[in-house]
Amino acid sequence: YILGMESSCDETSAAVVEMGDGVRAIRSNIVASQIEIHRLYGGVVPEIASRAHIETITRVTHEALDTAGITLRDVGAIAVTAAPGLIGALLVGVNFAKSLAYSRNIPLVAVNHIHGHVAAAYLAHPELEPPATALVVSGGHTSIFRIRDYNDYLEIGATRDDAAGEAFDKIGRVIGLPYPAGAAMDKLAHEGTP
Repeated sequence: YILGMESSCDETSAAVVEMGDGVRAIRSNIVASQIEIHRLYGGVVPEIASRAHIETITRVTHEALDTAGITLRDVGAIAVTAAPGLIGALLVGVNFAKSLAYSRNIPLVAVNHIHGHVAAAYLAHPELEPPATALVVSGGHTSIFRIRDYNDYLEIGATRDDAAGEAFDKIGRVIGLPYPAGAAMDKLAHEGTP
């Protein structure tokens, strides 16, 4: 079992994934969202995000283990988002994971969370195999990768400034849509006249 932890922006997440002997399965995936907090400001406030991670990371981790029906004694590795992301938010997850791994003598794996977006496809669609081309469009990152092998990624293109998700939020704020603006913008698009 791998205990995965994510705190790169405004959601605290812990998950348990079972790997090995032909098995690739998500046993739990617990997410504590901060959308309601950041909606007040029309976007993510890094310091508030970091504090919210501190408040929820222990609970989310316990819930992920409980939901998976395992304890830390069953965990073979802890994987944690180490980059890219908001530095304060990342530090919360990395330091929590490092402390947990050190206290239990569990191997720790630093993860590039953009690569994690791509790797998640292997869990959702186990038939996928490299080589492939992957498009990652998330709130803070928009990139195209050449996937040469499961752990061999070559970035072949990326936005230079704002990612697609950030652009949606900024435009939404200007035209009076609620945060996050992507869903509201999608709804408006369906109401338009072709």
